[in-house]
Amino acid sequence: MQVEADELEILGGVRHGRTIGAPVAVLVRNSEWPKWQEIMSPDPGGSGKPVTRPRPGHADLTGMLKYDTGDARDVLERASARETAARTVAGVLARSLLSEIGVAVVSHVTAIGSVSYDGPAPGPDDQEATDASEVRCIDEAGSRGMAEAITRAMEDKDTLGGVFEVLAYGAPPGLGSYVQFDRRLDGLLAAAFMSIPAIKGVEIGAGFRSAAASGLEAHDEIRLEEGTLVRATNRAGGIEGGMSNGETIIVRAAMKPISTLMSPLQTVDMTTGEPAQAVRERSDVCAVPAAAVVGEQMICWALASESVRKYGGDTVGDYLASHRGYMSRVQERSNP
Repeated sequence: MQVEADELEILGGVRHGRTIGAPVAVLVRNSEWPKWQEIMSPDPGGSGKPVTRPRPGHADLTGMLKYDTGDARDVLERASARETAARTVAGVLARSLLSEIGVAVVSHVTAIGSVSYDGPAPGPDDQEATDASEVRCIDEAGSRGMAEAITRAMEDKDTLGGVFEVLAYGAPPGLGSYVQFDRRLDGLLAAAFMSIPAIKGVEIGAGFRSAAASGLEAHDEIRLEEGTLVRATNRAGGIEGGMSNGETIIVRAAMKPISTLMSPLQTVDMTTGEPAQAVRERSDVCAVPAAAVVGEQMICWALASESVRKYGGDTVGDYLASHRGYMSRVQERSNP
């Protein structure tokens, strides 16, 4: 939330602005933490009223059953999307490595609630324009409509979900593999995005729309232009056969509304067994713009991991030399 602030301190693994090969350790201090130190104290006999009214849509109830606890606080704190702060730190490192081989990653919000934008996606140089929007929508009218929808939901004490899109420009062909099910790039990306809290659906390229299309309409014709093989369209979203094909990788994710409501839904008090209203704590109304940023980190991590697997090396110099050699061979094969 905007009332919160994070302060980062690098504890190790970086010297004079460069990684040195040791694990990069970063401490993230949140301005809200002092209010929770007593409730979350590790000391025996600490105070804090237990949370016994699980929220529908959250990990609360299932976590209480799975881990045999009568206090949902043990569950909701560990299941919180706050952990994505760590992913963002790791994503910055992955993005930095990808930039060395010319990969640029951007994201934007395409829908919040019933308000959507289906115009052109931001290009690799449009990240600043997207960040300038409070809802991270590149279209001014769409941005205004989404912001108004959030305001209405806030007034109604409700929450909203939506859809965001992440694009990776310049990804080389051949990341991922078809030789094992767990090395398929689309599978890795789907798992990465579905692991983001509150994400309930992921599609790559035309995704679900391709199910309603014919074969003539669904696939991307291959052409040779100026000695380079290209696709006439990009309905595949940059991935064919579990591998990147050299086109822009496009991933969309659908996020459900936040489950902490200011007008709580009905639940059961796990101590008394009586009907009750779900626990209510301070919460966002819509986290889709923030989730889009997390989506950037997840695509960066997946692509960087696969690129390291492909190019290897002990240094960034080794990695780049391998990449250059590979791309030279790709260019030769692409000129029949």
